[in-house]
Amino acid sequence: MSPRWDGSEALLEHSIGPMGWLRILVRGVALALLVTVGLIVLMLIRLVERPLYGQGRPVSPYITQAVCRTAFWIIGLRRRRIGTAMQHPGAVVANHASWLDIFSLNASQRIYFVAKSEVAGWPGIGWLARATGTVFIERNPKRAREQTELFQQRLLHNHRLLFFPEGTSTDGQQVLPFKTTLFQAFMAPQLRDVIWIQPVSVTYSTPNGSDDRFYGWWGDMSFGSHLLATLAAKEHGRVITRYHPPLKVIDFSDRKALAVTCERIVREGHQIDLLGR
Repeated sequence: MSPRWDGSEALLEHSIGPMGWLRILVRGVALALLVTVGLIVLMLIRLVERPLYGQGRPVSPYITQAVCRTAFWIIGLRRRRIGTAMQHPGAVVANHASWLDIFSLNASQRIYFVAKSEVAGWPGIGWLARATGTVFIERNPKRAREQTELFQQRLLHNHRLLFFPEGTSTDGQQVLPFKTTLFQAFMAPQLRDVIWIQPVSVTYSTPNGSDDRFYGWWGDMSFGSHLLATLAAKEHGRVITRYHPPLKVIDFSDRKALAVTCERIVREGHQIDLLGR
């Protein structure tokens, strides 16, 4: 069994040989073309959607979904979905192990991510996030009311927002305690009676002989080095997204009770898939 991450440092080192660099070239070019063409098509569709539907996005999320599914095929990482994505208005909460989570969760369901405001300024990634409708938030108590109102607007437009309540990514071998702050938005009077929350467990398995934490992205790991290691891998495992039955917010007394229940469900599903991989 691989050592467990303690949150303090990145322990994995990836060496890339000549064939690995060839795979990086082939897969990297294919991914770059895929993302570029997908973005062009998405932005053209948004030119029509925006004046007709405003916040509504009846077509463009399907482009994001198709790009993410194709990206997994290019990388060679298999996907498996267990359970059914909810049709109720509301949000999704999931554990967070890797930047690959974004592709996995987008591939399985039409969603919009909630990310820290710093992501908007990241080269490349920030632009992609804005184009696909990501909601950016600041960790500033003074902005809490404003951000809650933004969540309400998006949720009432039937946008399923996706939160990572752990607040950070991990080695993929555990689920950290859920932070409760963002759950307060769901308790607002305008939403509480109509909003549902669906817990989702995301679990990665690696090929035999590989470090169990290979897909985890944590600590001081750079995105670039992790991306290169992923593209260079000769064999890949798979990612399981397990969709649990959705929870009705009105059934919970406060945000802490809702967060604790979601955390328990996500952790139990994650453990089931870790043991069964």
